[in-house]
Amino acid sequence: MTDTLTLLTGTVLDENTRCSLGDLCRFCGVPAELILEMVEEGMLNPQGMAPGEWSFTAIEIKRVQTTIRLQRDLRVNLPGCALALQLLEELEELRRLHRIR
Repeated sequence: MTDTLTLLTGTVLDENTRCSLGDLCRFCGVPAELILEMVEEGMLNPQGMAPGEWSFTAIEIKRVQTTIRLQRDLRVNLPGCALALQLLEELEELRRLHRIR
């Protein structure tokens, strides 16, 4: 019997994590064009004046990852992903408020 060793690597993100456009593309495995489209669609709100100066939060990393899954698994277009993200975030907020009570 042979044992299989699986090695996982990752990056720990917190509320204060910020990354550049290049870092975001590497973290999520997407081309910069997708990020630019997401910014144009209003799905991401980077800090900075130009793409070379942009910085993104951990929340925006999560939004890109969710968008990738929606497009890959459900074949949802970008405007549909924007709506789905909004609804998912509203649901998460409602759940958070319910736990506080």
